[in-house]
Order: sequence, then C-alpha cells, then structure tokens
Amino acid sequence: MIFIGGGSLLWRAVRFADTAGHTVDLVCVDDQENVPGDHRILRADDVNNDYDILRGAATDDVVFSINNPTILRAPLVGSDLRIYNVHNGPLPTYRGLPEIAIVHAILAGETTYGATLHAVDTGIDTGAVFDTEDFPIDPQDDFQDVMMSGLRACHTLFERNLDAVLADDLTPITPHARGGGSYFGRSRLPHLTGHRANPEYPRATNLGVFTPLYPDLVATLAAAPTTESEPS
Repeated sequence: MIFIGGGSLLWRAVRFADTAGHTVDLVCVDDQENVPGDHRILRADDVNNDYDILRGAATDDVVFSINNPTILRAPLVGSDLRIYNVHNGPLPTYRGLPEIAIVHAILAGETTYGATLHAVDTGIDTGAVFDTEDFPIDPQDDFQDVMMSGLRACHTLFERNLDAVLADDLTPITPHARGGGSYFGRSRLPHLTGHRANPEYPRATNLGVFTPLYPDLVATLAAAPTTESEPS
C-alpha cells in the first residue's frame, strides 16, 4: 500500500501497517517532512504529478491519504488505484480543512464530532463514506481537545478498517455526500474575527499545542475585529 500525507498521524498509521505485517510500498510527503524509519520515500510538492511513480511502486492498488493537505485529482483520482482518505471531521457536514472546520463546529455549539473514512473522488471530501468514529464535545472542550479527539478517532478508523480495505471488502454506509454539508476552506478564514462576540469564541480559538501548526489561522485570529460575520 501507499501512504500520502504527513505528521504524526501519518507515521502512526505507517507503523501500525508495518506491525500488522502489511507491505508499505511508498510514503509520499512534502520536502519539509521529518522522515522516521527506512521506508521508500517520495518527496513531492504535488503528488498528482507522480502517478507513474506510485503505480510502479504499488504491489496492490491501495492508497491512503492521511493528514494530507494536497487535493488529489486526476490522473491519480479515477485511475486503477483505490484511494481512501481518513478525514478529521464528520462528513458531509464538515468538509475541508480540519482546523477550520473544528473552529466552526465549536462556534456552532456542536456537542458531537467525529472522523470519517471515505473514498476519494473528484470532489473534496465527497466520496462514499465507509465508516465513522464519533465522540462528544463537552462544554469545556476547546480546540485542542477536539483536535486531539479527532486525531484519535482518525487512527481508530484506520486500525479498524485496514484489513477490510486491503481485501476490498468495504460497503458504503451512505451515498456520495456531494453537495451536502458545508466546505470549510481557507476562504472562511477572513470571516472568523466577526465571531468574536460568540460566547464559544474563546474555546473555539484556543489552539493550544497546535498553535505552531496553523500559522494562517493564528494570523487571522490575531487580526483586528471586523464587522463582517460568517453567513449562517
């Protein structure tokens, strides 16, 4: 199998696959990634340009996208490779960047959140959903708490479904989510300071240990308040 992504969540999945006795053919990361272990590594700014390398390395047809900021597209998507994403967020409600979605989920007063295993198609987080792992958001939970719980839920999904993915023995539990929910991308960032009056704003924006990982979000939260607010 092939992995695309970065960070501790990716490498935890790689280690789990190794320990379970599965073959990790290739791990695709960006140029800044710290690489533990001795797996075959592909460093790429845009892995979409490297289909031939991935296909040539693969001993099966499975690709996992884990903590992967790159939007996958053709020729990878729609090829003979089966690509699965472990998304930190419940789909289709919270598509897009996990850090931005989590802020909005807390601002919206959500009391539950979760992670989703889904197929990668030509949309963004719109492929068929195969499994979910939900968890509560307690009234005192802040961004750091929800992100931590989400990462744990992501790894739980990976562990629980790895054998079924490799055996191509998954059944969708929902139809494609295209058009459902909302997309939380970078275009949402400029509107965040308009939510300062929301009583949930302090805990939604307490990034804690994740502060160094999201400089764009930090810069937005440090900006002067605006009068523009996010559409409901």
